[in-house]
Amino acid sequence: MSAIHPSAAQPSDAQPEVSTPEASVPEPTESAAQPLVQDQAGEAGETAAVGVADAGAEVDGAGDQEIQENEASVPESAGAGGALAAEVEVTAGAGDLAQAPAGNAGGGRDKAAGKGKLWGLTKLRALLAVAVGFVVVVLIGTAAGAWAFTDALHASYPQTSGTLNIAGLSAPVTVQRDVNGIPQIYAQTSSDLFVADGYVQAQDRFWQMDVNRHITSGTLSSLLGSGALTTDEFVRTLGWRTVAEQTYPQLKPETKQFLQSYSQGVNDYIAAHPGGSSLSIEYTIIGAPLVGTVSNYRPAPWTPIDSVAWIEAMAWDLRANVDDEISRSLLTQTLSVDQIEQLYPSYSYSTHPTIVTQGALVGSTYEQNATPSAALPKAAQDKLSELSQLLSQIPSVLGPADPAGSGVGSNSWVVSGTLTATGKPLLENDPHLSPSLPSVWYQMGLHCITTGPQCQYDVSGYSFPGMPGVVIGHNENVAWGFTNEGADVSDLYLEKIDGEDYLYDGKEYQLSEHQETIDVAGQQSVTITVRSTRHGPLISDVSSTDKLVGKQAPAARNGDPAQGAAPGIQYGVALQWTALQVNPTMDALFELDRAANWTDFRAAAADFTVPAQNLTYADTQGNIGYQAPGRIPIRKNGDGRWPVPGWTDQYDWTGYIPFSALPNELNPSQGFIVTANNAVVDPTYPYTLTTDWDYGYRAQRITQDIQRLTANGHKVTVSDMASIQNDSYNPEAALLVPYLLQLKTDAFTKPAQNLLKHWDYTQPATSGAAAYYNAVWSEILKMTFGTKLPTGVDLSVLGFDGGDRWFAVVESIINRPDSQWWDNPKTPERETRDAILTAALKKARLDLTARLGKDVSKWTWGRLHTLTPTEQTLGTNGPGIVKWLINGRAEQLAGGSALVDATSWDLSNDNYDVTVAPSMRMIVDIGDFDRSRWVNQTGESGHVDDANYLDQAPLWAAGETLPWAYSAAAVKAATIATLTLEPGDSSSSSSSPTSSPLPSTSSS
Repeated sequence: MSAIHPSAAQPSDAQPEVSTPEASVPEPTESAAQPLVQDQAGEAGETAAVGVADAGAEVDGAGDQEIQENEASVPESAGAGGALAAEVEVTAGAGDLAQAPAGNAGGGRDKAAGKGKLWGLTKLRALLAVAVGFVVVVLIGTAAGAWAFTDALHASYPQTSGTLNIAGLSAPVTVQRDVNGIPQIYAQTSSDLFVADGYVQAQDRFWQMDVNRHITSGTLSSLLGSGALTTDEFVRTLGWRTVAEQTYPQLKPETKQFLQSYSQGVNDYIAAHPGGSSLSIEYTIIGAPLVGTVSNYRPAPWTPIDSVAWIEAMAWDLRANVDDEISRSLLTQTLSVDQIEQLYPSYSYSTHPTIVTQGALVGSTYEQNATPSAALPKAAQDKLSELSQLLSQIPSVLGPADPAGSGVGSNSWVVSGTLTATGKPLLENDPHLSPSLPSVWYQMGLHCITTGPQCQYDVSGYSFPGMPGVVIGHNENVAWGFTNEGADVSDLYLEKIDGEDYLYDGKEYQLSEHQETIDVAGQQSVTITVRSTRHGPLISDVSSTDKLVGKQAPAARNGDPAQGAAPGIQYGVALQWTALQVNPTMDALFELDRAANWTDFRAAAADFTVPAQNLTYADTQGNIGYQAPGRIPIRKNGDGRWPVPGWTDQYDWTGYIPFSALPNELNPSQGFIVTANNAVVDPTYPYTLTTDWDYGYRAQRITQDIQRLTANGHKVTVSDMASIQNDSYNPEAALLVPYLLQLKTDAFTKPAQNLLKHWDYTQPATSGAAAYYNAVWSEILKMTFGTKLPTGVDLSVLGFDGGDRWFAVVESIINRPDSQWWDNPKTPERETRDAILTAALKKARLDLTARLGKDVSKWTWGRLHTLTPTEQTLGTNGPGIVKWLINGRAEQLAGGSALVDATSWDLSNDNYDVTVAPSMRMIVDIGDFDRSRWVNQTGESGHVDDANYLDQAPLWAAGETLPWAYSAAAVKAATIATLTLEPGDSSSSSSSPTSSPLPSTSSS
């Protein structure tokens, strides 16, 4: 069978016109997407989060299945400069294995890897891996087959030199690439710049871009079969694609123009590469006979909506404390509210820093030099008494939280020129995300040959494949970085449902309902009904575990009229979330890219409504700054820590914190600003941003590092900034090791215990002491807290990851040797602190002996603490030959959980593999941008076996970085290949998909 698959529905009147011949596109749809930052999902469909994480449950269907698709008309072309607004299509089939790529005559380039993370496609990988294995076995069984397979593998490598004709350009554009495959694009107009941006990103990452937009549109099933259906159902229930469609018409005209230009460039590339291996080897695999989901797959043209929808995906990744709300609720099965609060201790303002160190809210404006009042805000008051009745009505199983957020965070700090060797600021950023191959980031430079009204950009940094522009980086005037603010921008509401109605303030209101039709490769389409209350979509309708709400809630079981529940009433869980509203964040990204000063920067930040981020700033005038942006709700009651009743208005949102009132700072007196997901402000701030901050261990250590470096008049250098990035000091070890060394152990354990003597508490990959300490830490937590957690629930769902929160919990009891937490309720004797610590020393010795051998002198942390770059579709569950082909080699890493060198591991996994790590690292030298440094986690290329697929991984693993050329002279010196893109007619590079039916993404 042959099928053409769109990324999702086109907006009816919100979409730019396209230069595409007759083709069909679906009607507008309610769909959405959510990439997860890490591939740890529980049972498929357990919660909203896990529903998405399990995007790729087992894929069904074989190649020759016909997919029926609804038809809709594509808008006419807006002209050469306009973007293509139809959906993307490209052919792939088993017969394409030996096909040479179109337009590769100018010479192929072995190029660098980069982005990737196809967010939680777990079981899907198994099928695709089998497909790869089948193709590999068939092809390399003969010499000719081996040649054909190699040719197919390399067929999609991009042309990096010579000349190509591109429709939509008004003048020639040059693309200069360095040895790492990083492109620097030079154009005469902004429109041409973004056309080339789209073309070049598609050259390197189109498979990744295509899969990601299927996620964000809720159309994975049309590509991968019924195994992705649960994910599609959840994505459609949230309606992320709909939000993007509603957002696009509200964007500024120039933003829409640049999105159109970017789409034009992507589609120029697609049109010149007809499918199969000429696009990427993965397209050949999914069309393989017998095992593929579809044959002759043709991606639909790229649209601006595809790019805008990725904002929703980013916001889902960084959605703050929904998981903590669920975890707290689940813990009520075995712990009291007071005990649960002890496991979520308050932020230690006395020992850990806030980001903003001066100023206060005066009226509706946050002022730099104001003094805060002494009164605590209302939100800081104890709400437990209000919540106790609610907790009695929360079901015993609300649904597993998404463990993907464990350890997710970022570092960014900026140092004033008064403290640096150049006299100009230095700015650092390393966002912590789940490892991915290709990388989640794409390095590039976008340069106007002459900056002015016709061409406004001279920017370099990190982009997301599928989105135009630079997300994090610098232009000729300013530099900026992001960390997750952690603001609580979502709430779970327990709703009382009576048939087609829901209860609110004593009255019944009709549920909002519409239907979504989901095409599924290899079987009939599936239609679901999406229901919503005034608070948001009922995520429990697509979550098998959340459906237990109706069975477990006491009011539902008893039908107690006093609780407002008639017999037979059911419960649902609704999600209210700021990202489900129209937002101008895409405007903000372009505004950041051309910001010239602090005023421009703050204006851009005002438009950056979702996700809520910490923005660090530095400029060539010597200023440093910080701004907390975001659409952050004001709650009538409650602080967002627990799910709340939806049948009363007492927990409703009453508005949003005004941007003028959000914390900001310019040139603080201490001379530096540190953001590491720590508390933004102290408790005197009258609004609640969140109560679930990172606990501030990384921020405290970075602050100490800067203070130590500058204490004796030393001026901070780029090298000093890099040394802070690689700081692996473990503050919890410094607290616990003195207790551990005082204990008496047996002769077998003593050699391991002795490793801790004279240890400096740092965790390089070569450290035996770090290996033993982390094993001991794991055993301490298991014996002290693991015995008290609910059974039958995945520990990762409960946030039992061993990270910074557990640092704070153990800190709170270490000086109380008889605390009830030390006692194991499952044994007859009462354990104390020293008994638990002694047992942990012994068990860790046994554990590491099994893992690393009996000789403790041969133990190293790196042997335990590894990261294997793993491609997230084909590289996870396939046979050995597939993994060998697609994945990288295991890297032994320094660092650890809640350390500045944040290579987190998850206790609930029962190993020390890295689950979250710096996704990239950068240091910007404002005094000379060419002295800046950067590195990606893997590489720039998304093409398997390309020289730049994994070339940066060893540097990244060693804590090293690459030179970051910015000036025209530096770029020229680093260039090894130059490609010229010339204006050309669309006959050679236009988007001309065949007019076969498209998969339905209809809603009604």
